[in-house]
Amino acid sequence: MRHKKRERKLGRTWEHRKALLRNLAKSLVEQERIKTTEAKAKELRRVADRLVNYGLQDTVHARRNAYKLLENRTLVKKLFEEIAPRFQEVQGGYTRVVKTPYPRKGDGTYLAIVEFSRNSQQE
Repeated sequence: MRHKKRERKLGRTWEHRKALLRNLAKSLVEQERIKTTEAKAKELRRVADRLVNYGLQDTVHARRNAYKLLENRTLVKKLFEEIAPRFQEVQGGYTRVVKTPYPRKGDGTYLAIVEFSRNSQQE
């Protein structure tokens, strides 16, 4: 039974899962919209929201924590200067997961689109 088990294992070891989520987070910050499987998208949402929280704090410690995950100075700069300021007035829910209505052709798994929500720009 999986009672009180928080994270999805995604069929991978801990190191592989960590690398996968790190690469997905890098792609999301870089492109601001990516397509992946539903399970990976739901797990990525936790990581991406944490990154935006770091960006909203805008301290040296928060930048170092973001760099620890992103491992790229240009992505950290984009996160802190472009992405995080959009969410100044928003309290959580920085990412949106939109499920696609059709399965992938090869293996039949359902895909989802992960993007930073645009609510704060429209207001």
